Amino acid sequence: MRKLLIISLILSLFVADRANAQDAHFTQFYAAPTLLNPAFVGTSVQSRFGMNYRNQWPALPQAFVTYNVYYDQFLPQIKSGIGLLVNRDQAGQGALSNTSIGLQYAYEVRLSRYLSLRPALQLGYTRKSLHQDRLVFGDQLISGSSATVETLSVEPVGLMDFSSGILLYSDKYWFGLSQHHINEPDETVTTGLSQLQSKFSAHGGIRFKIRNPKIRSSKKDLVAAFNYKQQGPFNQLDLGAYIEMNPMVFGIWYRGLPIKKNGYDYANREGLNILVGYQERNFKIGYSVDVNLSQLGVYSTGGAHELSLTYEWANKRNSRLSKRRIIPCAKF
Repeated sequence: MRKLLIISLILSLFVADRANAQDAHFTQFYAAPTLLNPAFVGTSVQSRFGMNYRNQWPALPQAFVTYNVYYDQFLPQIKSGIGLLVNRDQAGQGALSNTSIGLQYAYEVRLSRYLSLRPALQLGYTRKSLHQDRLVFGDQLISGSSATVETLSVEPVGLMDFSSGILLYSDKYWFGLSQHHINEPDETVTTGLSQLQSKFSAHGGIRFKIRNPKIRSSKKDLVAAFNYKQQGPFNQLDLGAYIEMNPMVFGIWYRGLPIKKNGYDYANREGLNILVGYQERNFKIGYSVDVNLSQLGVYSTGGAHELSLTYEWANKRNSRLSKRRIIPCAKF
């Protein structure tokens, strides 16, 4: 049964005459900031390296696995951020894979002492491949043989991709907009048209200081944030908060649009996400688990698991300069 479900998931991505592909997503989207919005490039003290891993529906045989690696750098001399982003998404034991690389640039404009604006651009290249030898067809399940009579005309495809974003922020709040796949390239690997539709995202948040009058040195912050995105006919809202109790971070997120019904007339409730993080100076690590609230349930899919790692550093001169910079608040 699990094999049949995986087959249907994979085939639905490319056998239709016209398919609208969707991007992979991360629950810890602020731990992958440059993937969310290229305007986040260079919003660290100087240099930043990060990795993200997501295993979605692990109860199925590697249904969806996503990797993200990024590096970005702030250049104070020209008030700019530059970055490199590499992302890989695999579905169905790696039968369908996407590997993309992006070059990013953002310019920092100081509007006032406490307010900054950052417009940004991204140029990307994506290679999409379908590995026919990793697919399992119906006749193989029936006969129990490794051979199949099915034949597919499959060719890897490479495509250019353009994205942009803008970010307005202070030390207490931020709001950003991003538009990915502006040119909406065709990424089909078989026949027909598989268009990577443009994705719009609006995201933001606010930070509150939690003060304890009895303990002056107590440092606790409450961060409330959201991320809304729409790609073709699909849309999604992540809404939640996390509390920073140095060095630990605990958070909870809700994903879904309950006022909207999906194609099966069920309320669009996707998941409840729980986050645990640890931060020590320039190093951060986060783990999150998604609990399905949809009709798929938790036991049939296993939910989703994510791990994020981030490390930031700067030389002595730029470390002193960074203390006068306003840096967006989001961390996970």
